[in-house]
Amino acid sequence: MFRISNHYVSKIVFVLLFVEVLVLLGAAYVGVAVRMMEYDGAVVSFDHLFTSAFAFAAAIIFSMSAMGMYQLDYDEGLRHPFFMKLMPSFVMGFIILALVFYVAPELYLGRGTMLLVFALAGCGIFVARMVFFKTSEARLLQTRILFLGGGPLAKECSELATRKSRYHKYDIAGFIPNPSEEVCVAQSSVLTMRDGDTLVRLARKYGVSEIVVSVQNRRGGFPIKELLDCKLQGIRVTDAATFFERETCQIRVDSLQPSWLVFGGGFDQSYVRTFMKRSFDLVCSVLILLVTFPLMLLAALAVWFEDRGPVFYSQERVGKDGKIFRVHKFRSMRADAEKNGKPQWAAQNDPRVTRVGNFMRKTRIDELPQILNVFAGEMSFVGPRPERAYFVEQLIEVVPYYNVRHSVKPGITGWAQVRYGYGSSAEDALQKLQYDLYYVKNNSLFLDILILINTLKVVLFRSGR
Repeated sequence: MFRISNHYVSKIVFVLLFVEVLVLLGAAYVGVAVRMMEYDGAVVSFDHLFTSAFAFAAAIIFSMSAMGMYQLDYDEGLRHPFFMKLMPSFVMGFIILALVFYVAPELYLGRGTMLLVFALAGCGIFVARMVFFKTSEARLLQTRILFLGGGPLAKECSELATRKSRYHKYDIAGFIPNPSEEVCVAQSSVLTMRDGDTLVRLARKYGVSEIVVSVQNRRGGFPIKELLDCKLQGIRVTDAATFFERETCQIRVDSLQPSWLVFGGGFDQSYVRTFMKRSFDLVCSVLILLVTFPLMLLAALAVWFEDRGPVFYSQERVGKDGKIFRVHKFRSMRADAEKNGKPQWAAQNDPRVTRVGNFMRKTRIDELPQILNVFAGEMSFVGPRPERAYFVEQLIEVVPYYNVRHSVKPGITGWAQVRYGYGSSAEDALQKLQYDLYYVKNNSLFLDILILINTLKVVLFRSGR
């Protein structure tokens, strides 16, 4: 893993993305060259070929990202789901290119050339993925790690490291238990330190390149000096909270030390970030409002015709710094959804949801009026979803650090919404909070763009919340 604008990105996925960009660019050049050999006179000028090839590669990469093809599942391999995502990706890419060529006709490659380019690109991506899936099984790509600790936290970290669906494989050298913790890992994996042994020597003996500190109680006998020696010798030292953040893109509150939040990086609330965030919100909101305005009119008519009730639904929510504001949505529930006056959790397959509302929820159309909240500065386009004050008061009592999510503006879509499904309990709120904390800590323009692309995938596959 490495970081781009504070967000953790898999090196393997980055390499795959880089290779496939080269494949797509190569397909464009080869396709044009083949067509030029068949006919006298070029279909496209070489002056614009790189721009055309770049537009083709960008459209396909965007479409593949929106289809979730870079959220890799090791068990999926090259089986049926791969083609189920690749073909729609090419269709979406073709539609995007049609719009690009309409705006910039000088970039058009010709129908025959485009057909050949798409065929070459499909074959190239298939071969690239096949090689990738095979090489990902090689032991050379594994990282050998050692866990300092043998309790519940160490066991959970090791289970995460050896999860089958992972592409970045870890080879666990063993565990060094802490005397103050109950040993929860297999005895056969426990390493014994003999007299005269040091962490550095043990790490060298087992070929360890990283030590994960997974000890919950660090008082008394914690080998801080030996860990420093390991770091000075080039061995990476990582605590459990950072390990979870890196591997799951969430911040686990059960393994979190308050000092980690205070002294750790991230939580950028600078003027530059605030200005960029506001500019991004306004540009995205204007573009989406222009594109979806006809759809919003149809949605409003559908809501009214179904039960002749109110079209819009406004509700008080908790925003930045705990301030209350009213969020606007298309009404997706019956007008008497809370006739008893007591707030209720929205649930998946909620019986209070109307037929039109059910469709709007799955396609996120009901969220579109919140663009007005973005224009008003009450919300951002990307951020933690705003919750009702009634539930916030309950969650603050049972979920640690829940108020941290209110340090940024709430959003129409967010990291928790694209990474976690529907939630209707305090446990679900905890899981979503861990993703929200990751966003609050690592928020950036790059992460906002990734979330928007993932939101498109959620809408297309009708998943998430």
